[in-house]
Amino acid sequence: MTVTCAGLKPWHCLSPEAALARLDSSAAGLSQAEAARRLAHYGPNLMPAPQARTVLGVYLSQFRSPFIYLLLGASVISLGLGRLGDALFIFSVLVLNAAIGAFQEWQAEQRARALKALIVGTTAVWRDGRLAKIPIEQLVPGDVVEMESGAQIAADMRLLDINALTVDESLLTGESFASAKDATATIASEAGLGDRATMLHAGTTVMSGRGRAVVVATARDTQMGLIAAELAKPEPPPPLIRRMAHFTNHVAIAMVGTIAIVALLELARGAPGADILLLAIALAVSAIPEGLPIAMTVTLSIAAQQMGHRHVVVRRLAAVEGLGACTLIATDKTGTLTRNELTVTCLWIPGLGDVGIDHPSGHELLRSALRASDAPSGSADGPVGDAVDLAFTRVADNLRLGLDTREPAHRHPYEPEQRYAATFHHDGESLIAYVKGAPETVAAFCKDVDADALVAAQRLASAGYRVIAVAAGGTALTTASKPKGLHFLGLAALTDPLRPEAKQAVAHAQQAGLRVVLITGDHPLTALAIARELGLAEHPIEIVSGEQLAQVDGAALDRLVSNAHVFARTEPMQKLAIVESLRRQGHVVAVTGDGINDSAALKAADIGVAMGKSGCDVAREAADLILIDDNFASIIAGIEAGRIAYDNLRKVILLTLSTGAAEILLMLLSTLFQLPPPLSAAQLLWLNLITNGIQDVALAFEAGDPKILERPPRPSNEPIFDRRMIEQLMLGGAVIGLIAFGYYYVALEKLGSSQAAAQGAVLWLLVWCENAHCFNCRSEQRSAFAVPLASNLFLVTAVLGTQLLQAVVLWVPSLRDLLSMEAMTLTHGLVLGSAGLIVLGAMEFYKRARA
Repeated sequence: MTVTCAGLKPWHCLSPEAALARLDSSAAGLSQAEAARRLAHYGPNLMPAPQARTVLGVYLSQFRSPFIYLLLGASVISLGLGRLGDALFIFSVLVLNAAIGAFQEWQAEQRARALKALIVGTTAVWRDGRLAKIPIEQLVPGDVVEMESGAQIAADMRLLDINALTVDESLLTGESFASAKDATATIASEAGLGDRATMLHAGTTVMSGRGRAVVVATARDTQMGLIAAELAKPEPPPPLIRRMAHFTNHVAIAMVGTIAIVALLELARGAPGADILLLAIALAVSAIPEGLPIAMTVTLSIAAQQMGHRHVVVRRLAAVEGLGACTLIATDKTGTLTRNELTVTCLWIPGLGDVGIDHPSGHELLRSALRASDAPSGSADGPVGDAVDLAFTRVADNLRLGLDTREPAHRHPYEPEQRYAATFHHDGESLIAYVKGAPETVAAFCKDVDADALVAAQRLASAGYRVIAVAAGGTALTTASKPKGLHFLGLAALTDPLRPEAKQAVAHAQQAGLRVVLITGDHPLTALAIARELGLAEHPIEIVSGEQLAQVDGAALDRLVSNAHVFARTEPMQKLAIVESLRRQGHVVAVTGDGINDSAALKAADIGVAMGKSGCDVAREAADLILIDDNFASIIAGIEAGRIAYDNLRKVILLTLSTGAAEILLMLLSTLFQLPPPLSAAQLLWLNLITNGIQDVALAFEAGDPKILERPPRPSNEPIFDRRMIEQLMLGGAVIGLIAFGYYYVALEKLGSSQAAAQGAVLWLLVWCENAHCFNCRSEQRSAFAVPLASNLFLVTAVLGTQLLQAVVLWVPSLRDLLSMEAMTLTHGLVLGSAGLIVLGAMEFYKRARA
């Protein structure tokens, strides 16, 4: 909780004394009694944990779909009419579908829960004038806290005094460099989070130095808590859910309309009401693709498993297709495109200019810089310390430079107002100073700096580097004074380097027709340098700053966002505003992030992609997908898998609905010609089970078009039922339905076959036709003969298995009687199989004409 009053200055504007006065506290902290009273009033310093879903909850969530409701309705109607077998069959399909989806999502939930909480442990607090360790949940506004290197900040605080304090705020601000703090600085009220040098924020980490601060906000009222409040808002439905809702409405309207027409025709013909109801049920069974939910779930599960092999955890199945549908990736920089690790990239040496870090002439500079640094401390997660010091330590280790490990006679730690760090070492009777810091500061200590050095420093800074000057030399001065007469050794350019695969991954995304925008808390110059290296932007006009975003809203914000490629110095709520603006403009937005500052945007996006390795729990909980290896390139693999999943889903829908349309046409024509039903409800269920129920799932294993990433993303408002889908659906359904009805009519009216014999023959004919049609559905553009059978042996096996099952039913008397059919010769069955060639031929002609 926080102590605040309307109209008062924000905490970062107050002096330490004013902050303590407003909190009714002192530098000696609170008394135990007062702390207990405030704890009872404000509550514990704990963020509300997201409620974990139970196995039952995950399972029941699989039934929340309009399409599932439609199938449940058909099951209830069947049960009401006494068709227990039909009702049980449809209900069994739903139960199986839910089990598959629940298993996949529960696995993802379990992996996501393996993450640790962000704020844990104890902290050092002044109570009753004594320093004590207390659990962080007992912190209250007014507590005075001591921090040192490696400490994690557990609440929002106003600094009281510091000693060379720097803080890693990248998880909150996105800024890759550690922030130097200053307890006495004068800060403007409108300053952004990254510029509030007088403040500490929950979730950040002390990198170097020490400090004392007073708690001003806990739990929900911290900056992290404000972001968490955004996560409580409902998230938008994934693109697939939106598309399937429209699709279900179309199917429902078509089904009800067709059944109504047939029922009216039967009623006009004088058929009994019971027969009309039974016919309606049979038509419902034909119209409702009860195998589609399973096929859809399996399709997404297969894609999720493939993404799992590429280090991507899918937390929500629908997000698989959503990633494939995205038109824009809004990515953060630190930890996603870069390593979140300052690195010495190059050196500038007087008389030589720019050289590589392994150049022998730079070794003296690196040794001196390391001697001027604080040694890092160890932790379970690796070395902890100032990012610049760690960078020099790493490069020295990599180059195996021989170092003097003796402790210096004196250290001058880095202080923001001094802008340099130095150590002093005894060398016999002399005192040797080693200094590193801001170029203009270090240059003032040296006797041999020329104008070229400062020009080089400006050039490197404009290119986005952090520039550190290094000097060394003997000094006769006392260590309390600033050194003079040093020898200028040169400049070190540091940067947070790109991941090796980042540039290529961005290029692949752009080749796939996706727009990529960079959102970072870094300075615009640093952001532009990174953007240029990635191929995202070239000119400053393509960058929008957080300050610019703060001045606009509504339509003006949308115009500003629409033309930008890079957003720099942004705050968490601004990143959220950017994502919402992009979605308003019609983009399907995938957002990547690893920090608390990213979590609100991750949840608001169509697809949130969090980092699993370097990210925090808040971000991962808000995301749909988690990159285990923090590899931006995995997103491109996910987009490919998502597009394949969507294509395969379309194949399943095409096969399911075209065969369903064929069955409805067969039933409708039989009614118009006053013939008995060509198939019973049980026969229709059997047909759908062994064809759609098996082939649908097999189509989910299609490998996909090899050039799928060369296609532009589909429009965000594109329906599943596009023109090509409708044309192929109608053609396939018409050809199969007419062939089946033609045979049925001839068998009854011309050949004098019994109804049972004609029904059995029609059933096998439909099996042949639908088996052939599933090969048509393997590609909407390519010929069935151009798609290698070896790329989906599961489909080939499924077709052969279907034929075997049908043969067993027809030639095993007990099973044949169960479906009310008569025996058939093998020759007769093979002759019926030739109808499948007609279906193949018709679709091949269409694809050639449509190409």
